[in-house]
Amino acid sequence: MTSALRSEALAPLRDDPAHAAILFDLDGTLAPIAAQPSEARVPEPTRHLLVEIAKRYAVVACVTGRRASEARAMIAIGTITYLGSHGAELLRAGWTEAVLDPTIADWVRRIHEFGRAHDSSELRRVRVRLEDKGAIVAFHWRGTPDEEAARAAVDAIAADAEAAGLRTHWGRKVLEVRPPVQFDKGAAIASFLRDTDIHVALYVGDDVTDLDAFRSLAELVEEGKLSRAIRVGVRSDEGPGEITAEADVVVEGTRGVRELLEMLV
Repeated sequence: MTSALRSEALAPLRDDPAHAAILFDLDGTLAPIAAQPSEARVPEPTRHLLVEIAKRYAVVACVTGRRASEARAMIAIGTITYLGSHGAELLRAGWTEAVLDPTIADWVRRIHEFGRAHDSSELRRVRVRLEDKGAIVAFHWRGTPDEEAARAAVDAIAADAEAAGLRTHWGRKVLEVRPPVQFDKGAAIASFLRDTDIHVALYVGDDVTDLDAFRSLAELVEEGKLSRAIRVGVRSDEGPGEITAEADVVVEGTRGVRELLEMLV
């Protein structure tokens, strides 16, 4: 899609910013994918654009698999909302602490126990990394010396999780173990926008979990709760083909996202 066509697609947002929502994923969207999640950074030019967007548009939110507090520390902007752990946590603009969905809170202890039980010497030997995401525990194998052996170890963890009645979700070289409670980015966005006076919404994402957000926005339009939804897919070598197939607008990597943000400003 040419720059002119992208600009045209964004016109409904720019024409009525008082009734527009700008929603975006974090890793692979605002921040380039890093070998380890702790190494990921939002480029300073992107962060400055987000500051301006937060001033201009009615609703601006980051919807991420990371914990909400971690995402806010990473972006370092307190005037936007963070929906963390794929929507299990809500940290509104100006709040000091995130609030966990009460339907999920009871499962956090069991999720953490599962993570500790599987943080074994064998897992460390193949360099699989454990990440605490609050209501979720994640096992990463990106950049391990033997990715095939690491993936086999993670496959065994997934089988154990399902046998224990927990849910598994696969991402880009990561397995997430979740409570057996329905929550995802799409449901989080629908709930978040429910009591807002938003007419048009944009969502930018690059991975499988972002498809839920795409589909939720489409449903909100079908239900008449939004007049327009703009779904932006971030193309990458590792990203799922469905992202670009279901997107209304496609951009190339995090650089393309930054160009999109420039158009919104």
